[in-house]
Amino acid sequence: MSPVRVGTIRLLVAATAVLALPMGLSMQSPSLAKSVATNEVFAVPASASITIAGRGYGHGHGMSQYGAEGAARAGLGYRDIIGFYYAGTEWGTATGPIKVLVSADTSDDLVVAARSDLSVRNTVTRQKWLLPANGATQWRLVANKRSKTVVSYRAGTSGWRRLMAFAGDGEFAARGAPIALVTPSGTVSYRGRLRAASPTPGGVARDTVNIVNIERYLRGVVPLEIPATWSPEAVRAQAVAARSYASYERAHPRAGHYQVCDTTFCQVYGGQSAEHPSSDAAIAATAGQALTVGGQPAFTQFASSSGGWTAAGSVPYLAAREDPYDGWAGNPVHTWTRKITDAAIEAKWPKVGNLTQLVVDTRDGNGEWGGRVDELTIVGDQGTVTVSGDTVRSALGLRSTWFTFTQVTASPVARRE
Repeated sequence: MSPVRVGTIRLLVAATAVLALPMGLSMQSPSLAKSVATNEVFAVPASASITIAGRGYGHGHGMSQYGAEGAARAGLGYRDIIGFYYAGTEWGTATGPIKVLVSADTSDDLVVAARSDLSVRNTVTRQKWLLPANGATQWRLVANKRSKTVVSYRAGTSGWRRLMAFAGDGEFAARGAPIALVTPSGTVSYRGRLRAASPTPGGVARDTVNIVNIERYLRGVVPLEIPATWSPEAVRAQAVAARSYASYERAHPRAGHYQVCDTTFCQVYGGQSAEHPSSDAAIAATAGQALTVGGQPAFTQFASSSGGWTAAGSVPYLAAREDPYDGWAGNPVHTWTRKITDAAIEAKWPKVGNLTQLVVDTRDGNGEWGGRVDELTIVGDQGTVTVSGDTVRSALGLRSTWFTFTQVTASPVARRE
């Protein structure tokens, strides 16, 4: 992927923000979500090469990360950037802890590297024990058949030795210092506490959950969502967006034992191991600042590149609007092309048989070609399938749903029947 990840995020906007637009570009009112009939028909020869042209990267809702950098280069501050992409939100605050699922730890135990000041706590009774300096190299929490948490350790290559057990979930802490979590895919350091949390009461399965202050959480998020060395105002905008997103997720937890995940389904989070001085500075410069709507955390999605128009989302402040900042020279995904064969489409939708037509039924009505594809019909000699633009994007590996077919030509290679 390009240097900016596609993801979701929440942001607030000052209603009084003054936006500096390029010369000749007037402020336009955001458009609401809509679907415009297009009925564009592209005939496909018996064996064809298809060129797809597109704009942007990601779903297009809310802030464009490349757009944020373009706006910063145009002289906008982070509050103006946020004001442009999230008009209708308000400035508020977000503080306190957040519970993050650590998806890389796929085993039912929780293993950490031994270190000084490491303690274990029973989350039910809140009793805490400082772990002894007994030569251990690793400590582990794992549930036994009676759903008790067993605390064990090992030194070097020796087997696990039991230290104690208690009813309820357990967690490690080190007086605020980072703890190195050992996962099947490697070791990652986390601030805060690491809990072996029960997804189901009474079961032996455990998920690893990082309970960490939201400001420390952001230090492991922001540099994975935007290049930390980009313009400070763009990184600050990302910091506010990430803080707002976390606040929204915390108010709408994904499960009973955690509130937010650490992947692109939420925000990418890499713990203390991902931190960078430049993004740390942006987080500190915006400390506590988050976006709200009606006093509640705002749902502030973001994507890598808008392609020149943001897409309307599920709430009024995620409205579609022309984006003059996304197309700066350093954005490699503002426009793009991809070549595929008709056989590749037939393989994804085999019920159509030999592909004969691609019909763009509806678009969102914003920008070149009529905007993002809402619905596409795939026609073949054996059947017809109507699918969403999102389905096409996923199936064909396109960067966004804002695309068109610029060239459909017969291939010199004969079709294999």
